[in-house]
Amino acid sequence: MSSVSLVDRVAALQDQKRYEDLHWSGTFEEYLELVRKNPRVARTAYERLYDMVLSHGTEEYVDSKKKITRYRFFQDEVHEGRDAIFGLDIPLMRLVSVLKAAALRYGTERRIILLHGPVGSSKSTIARLLKKGLEEYSRTPEGALYTYEWTLPEGLRYLTAGNESFSSPMNEEPLKLIPADVREQAITSLGLERDGFRPYIRGNLNPACRFIFRELMLHYKGDWSKVVRHVRVKRLLLSEEDRIGIGTFQPKDEKNQDSTELTGDINYRRIAEYGSDTDPRAFNFDGEFNVANRGVIEFVEILKLDVAFLYDLLGATQEQKIKPKKFAQTDIDEVIIGHTNEAEYNRLLENKFMEALRDRTVKIDVPYITKLSEEIKIYAKDYNPKKVRGRFIAPHTLEMAAMWAILTRLEDPKKHQLSLLQKLKLFDGKTLPGFTQDSVKELRKEAVREGMEGISPRYIQDKIANCLVSERGQMSINPFMVLNELEGGLRSHSLINNDDQRKRYTELLAVVKQEYEDIVKNEVQRAISADADAIARLCGNYIDNVKAYTQREKVKNPYTGQDEEPDERLMRSIETKIDIPESRKDDFRREIMNYIGALAIEGKQFDYRTNERLYKALELKLFEDQKDSIKLTSLVSQVVDREAQEKIDVVKQRLIRNYGYDEISASDVLTYVASIFARGEMK
Repeated sequence: MSSVSLVDRVAALQDQKRYEDLHWSGTFEEYLELVRKNPRVARTAYERLYDMVLSHGTEEYVDSKKKITRYRFFQDEVHEGRDAIFGLDIPLMRLVSVLKAAALRYGTERRIILLHGPVGSSKSTIARLLKKGLEEYSRTPEGALYTYEWTLPEGLRYLTAGNESFSSPMNEEPLKLIPADVREQAITSLGLERDGFRPYIRGNLNPACRFIFRELMLHYKGDWSKVVRHVRVKRLLLSEEDRIGIGTFQPKDEKNQDSTELTGDINYRRIAEYGSDTDPRAFNFDGEFNVANRGVIEFVEILKLDVAFLYDLLGATQEQKIKPKKFAQTDIDEVIIGHTNEAEYNRLLENKFMEALRDRTVKIDVPYITKLSEEIKIYAKDYNPKKVRGRFIAPHTLEMAAMWAILTRLEDPKKHQLSLLQKLKLFDGKTLPGFTQDSVKELRKEAVREGMEGISPRYIQDKIANCLVSERGQMSINPFMVLNELEGGLRSHSLINNDDQRKRYTELLAVVKQEYEDIVKNEVQRAISADADAIARLCGNYIDNVKAYTQREKVKNPYTGQDEEPDERLMRSIETKIDIPESRKDDFRREIMNYIGALAIEGKQFDYRTNERLYKALELKLFEDQKDSIKLTSLVSQVVDREAQEKIDVVKQRLIRNYGYDEISASDVLTYVASIFARGEMK
């Protein structure tokens, strides 16, 4: 196959129509027609960012009687959840509310959005998502935006040092070319307002374009229509990599960084072309504020910046202007987002000289997750069969690591007789006797700083990774391996300041280990008693006896054929498993018979699986009857007869089939639970 045909095959994959749309250019007249058809192409940066978030859709749900809106944009479905944010719907609601208020120009467009929280709480991920989302939105028909360039004939190229074209160095909105004194009238007369939206075009052209505009107006004796004939409007594609509409600024060594990195600097090579360092065409509008115009600028660890940079922020926020060296203040239109941690923010609060900055900041707390199921999603995203090949992660491994992380972040309940673990379960949507949704709501309110301290997800991820690459983790890892690794790392954890904190975290690890022990006990118990036929037989026997008891009849013994009194010992052995006291046994038995009777009236047959409490009692009873015959304790002594081994293999297969274990982890769990049997601790 020739090289030409190979090139043609690759070229055929390109969407030529999409390329043409993304690189559209036209006259100023054609652009005005575009705006008449869709005025939203002339949105401000805040309007565009807010619309971008909403374009991905929303979901609503209720948590502790509070209606929560989940913005699907932050789930990053477009990239298969690579940067998905979990468990922070309420902080994200606050963030989107700020964007909405700014889009409506209620005042927050003149503020710095400051994401504040502990290390590893997704602050930078939120900023990264917004930047990436805006980039991609600018490539869609709904998110299209435009800028312009000057195109000059031979006789006027002295304005651009002989160049045929001169692009707007700050990618400004073309409607800014309409003089400010007639701009509002022009928007009205051109009919650019539609569906309740009216373009808001604020400020003047940047110094370089203002110079060219002024010179052309002089050349054409004030005929604006002739001036804009030299304007070529073009589609603007935002890109952080190309430094178009997306800027990122982070602190460096004070000696190697100055404010020109924000506002641009003089291009000394062009001074020879234009004759003066005060000529705006000899200025590089390449500071982060300049390149981020029409989009977003992110300040990484904003409060670590030198005071000189923070002064630039004051004008950029309140006045929406920047001051390039040797030029007048220049208008900007961009979203300013910064993020910082707790220590730096406290330092700002203590600095009385920075009150102006504090006053121009909208702080949004981004705490750690306090919901177990959401924390698990963070680790499941990185540690799953698709990403971790050749190694098996035993059931509950990620869950136990996440449980410990959440416990370190929770504050001890003040008013309620609750353990920290019970509080965790309530927050995760579990129910506990005596606690309502109002109780959960009160628990959340009383702990003001909950989630602002504790263990970072990064620490958990590091320790899981350590287990996976360790010699013991070559085949699989389990909860005890990870929990031991987490405990070992506490001795050298850089963010643990004192022994009391280290001791508390160690004690919480013991709580998690006990919870894991209870979980695997329950799973092995259910695997042992998972014989559906045996449960059905036991249930049938129980119901026969209950029926006879409630109707004061006798029961026929299936072996002897003799009529006997109902088996009280059998009935109580089942009922005590679910804590039915002697004083309530009659009520419980009548409830069961009434339930069966009601089903019969509807033409339905009773199934023990539809009654959760009875099902649990039957499982526990069957487990108690079978555990001795299976002889799990023999696993500890490693002397297992053939009959017992066959029964153990059946249980192992149930663990694999029903609970997600593999051969090794199922054997490990059975051996562990057997050791509990041997200690006589199984209840």
